Amino acid sequence: MSQLFSPVSFGPLTLPNRIVIPPMCQYSAEDGRASDWHAMHLGNLAQSGAGLLILEATAVEPRGHISWADLGLWDDATEAALAQVLGSVRRWSSMPLGIQLAHAGRKASSARPWDGSKQIAADDAHGWPVVAPSPRPFRAGDPAPDTLDEEGIAAIVQAFADSPVRADRLGLDLIEIHAAHGYLLHQFLSPLSNQRTDGYGGSLPNRLRLLMEVFDAVRAVVSERMAVGVRICASDWVDGGWDLAQSETLALILEARGCHYLHVSSAGLDERQKINIAPNYQVPFAQAIKAKVRMPVIAVGLITEPDQAESILRHNQADAVAVARGMLYDPRWAWHAAAALGDSVVPSPQYLRCEPRDVRHLFTAR
Repeated sequence: MSQLFSPVSFGPLTLPNRIVIPPMCQYSAEDGRASDWHAMHLGNLAQSGAGLLILEATAVEPRGHISWADLGLWDDATEAALAQVLGSVRRWSSMPLGIQLAHAGRKASSARPWDGSKQIAADDAHGWPVVAPSPRPFRAGDPAPDTLDEEGIAAIVQAFADSPVRADRLGLDLIEIHAAHGYLLHQFLSPLSNQRTDGYGGSLPNRLRLLMEVFDAVRAVVSERMAVGVRICASDWVDGGWDLAQSETLALILEARGCHYLHVSSAGLDERQKINIAPNYQVPFAQAIKAKVRMPVIAVGLITEPDQAESILRHNQADAVAVARGMLYDPRWAWHAAAALGDSVVPSPQYLRCEPRDVRHLFTAR
């Protein structure tokens, strides 16, 4: 058996293989409510043969949307809509399902990518005032975000504590706290965006404080069957910003607090970032952090080929690999990977007859 198709455990949750479909925003929700698009999209990915499907960045409060069309989980209406979608997905797939809980902070109130992604004015029908640790906008020329005071920070922590209760009721298997890609929790971590002088800014322990409060709040409310992990950025790719050394410290602290896994990405906080994008360009970050901790680490970023993914695992650079856009392009990526590596997958019985003649080992019946 290949490493890619061997099981791995994230705390209480065991995955049948090490292929993770990471969160990918669909910009297709209605007032935070999941739509028919989500039923189709997630239903398709749930037939992929991957080991884990993590739902897109899901806002814990209305201000936390990246765009007006992003998914949310903050009230009975958003919970009910997601319950309907997940009911359809679960009927036909037993794939483990997680959800990424997020707050966009100063990167909120943005247009959908195909509409340009620019920030929308607060007085526009699709805009609203955004919040951040400090009054520094993400893009030059954007209005300064509102600075969160301690009461506002406490409300954010409470929102992050409320959403997992709903996720638990929905039967989801995993919570991923989004502390990456320049969104609110990452904004508090990085000295480029956090210029506070109170207990939430300045020193590294102070900049970690909000994420620690959120993590502890989430762990306190979810049932023991649920895995809880964190997605982090290992580097801002800007001098003087968040970097690998700070990420390694964060990883050790999170592990000591009971974190079940880390999902290691990079960038997204500062327009000045300079990245040499190539296959595996973020894998060294995952490898460095994996060397410091015992909990599983997910690598992500231009991992597109089965032998590439297998090599990452065999060289102990990560414990699992995230295949994002590659999975959108080829929703049967895991099937094709199993065929290439001499492994097998368990498809839904409706698909058993499509097994290729020259790969008769590929499908295993349930």
